[in-house]
Amino acid sequence: MLKRILTSATLIVAASTIFAAENPPLITRWENFTTANGMPDDKVFCVAVDGARIWAGTEDGLVLIENGKVARVYKPEDGLVHRVVMSVAVDKRTGDLWIGTFGGLSQFSGGQFKNYTNLTSGLLNDIIYGVAVEDNWVWVATTAGVSRLDTSTGEWRNWSEFNAPFHEPWSYGIAPAPEIGKVYFAVWGGGMVEYDIAGDWMKAYTDPDEEMEIVLFRNQGLVHIIVSNVAFNPDTKMVWGSTYFGLTGYDGRNWHNYLNKDSGLASDFINAPKSRGNEVWACTDKGLSFLDYKTNTWVTYRPSKQNGLGEIEITWTDNKKIKLDAPTSLAHNYILNMDFQGKDIWVATAKGLSHGIREPQMEAQLYASAGLARRSTRSNHGEGAKSSQANPAQGHQRPAGSQ
Repeated sequence: MLKRILTSATLIVAASTIFAAENPPLITRWENFTTANGMPDDKVFCVAVDGARIWAGTEDGLVLIENGKVARVYKPEDGLVHRVVMSVAVDKRTGDLWIGTFGGLSQFSGGQFKNYTNLTSGLLNDIIYGVAVEDNWVWVATTAGVSRLDTSTGEWRNWSEFNAPFHEPWSYGIAPAPEIGKVYFAVWGGGMVEYDIAGDWMKAYTDPDEEMEIVLFRNQGLVHIIVSNVAFNPDTKMVWGSTYFGLTGYDGRNWHNYLNKDSGLASDFINAPKSRGNEVWACTDKGLSFLDYKTNTWVTYRPSKQNGLGEIEITWTDNKKIKLDAPTSLAHNYILNMDFQGKDIWVATAKGLSHGIREPQMEAQLYASAGLARRSTRSNHGEGAKSSQANPAQGHQRPAGSQ
């Protein structure tokens, strides 16, 4: 009798674990910041989490959000080098802020700005798209190549098409990977470039056949040479690149590519990736997509076209889809960047800054409302779900790439 009870208990725990593993975590509430509640401009290019403080770069200044509201806006009259802020990086050691703009680089330290431009420093170009900080180095992605400032010596070093394997100098993003001794650059039309810190050498990952710009065979290599941004995951040691033709990941040996046509990716037009643990996020022009890399399950967030509320689309491993209605929504479907704050996320969009919050109770309610769709997905892999909230798609999901 005792053995039967223990066996039954084990089966119940195992079944509940399996069911829970199939449910990806959901962002169920969004709080949006726009010009209506203090933002200087609705177009938000970047966001950086600094503990309880949130920094956002807009088309008209740098924004500080504290305690759930816009606390301060910094503009050129306050010392910021230029009003258009494209990238923000926090130096975790010093607390300094490094700000990339369309008019140079600003360092914000102790409440004061110090500015660097092409005319006043060794910065390659004043048009900056990406900034990253690692130890004493501040990396800067510009339209003329990549610059690096050593904050301990004040020395600048530059890389461009003249001294590095850049097919094009136009650099969009930088991702330090200290765990593996690398730094990765996103180069427009030049693919993804890897810099080895110890060896002081660079390697460019471009189109494998060097002719078609896009990969011809699935997972053959970098999905496309137009790389808009790059992110490194210290947990999996993988680097992820966003392109305008799909999402690409590299684990040091193999490439993992995803396209909209055969995955849950909202769109192939991706502005930036972000990754931690088994999470891979893609900031697209048609919503924010989340990939559980371990289970190959997707979740996409976007405003609903029907009612303006939130729409959550889940794509399971068998490529069945369900759509859930959420009471709140992202500020806009055009996503430019994002950052993590614990289990929460902050998202830069073309129409405001969005704070995504997980609510376990609401998450449970949303999954319960799709119960029929979940049971159908589990038991009838070839049949459509009968729930009115489900919208299953046919086919089999696999990592994407060209045919």
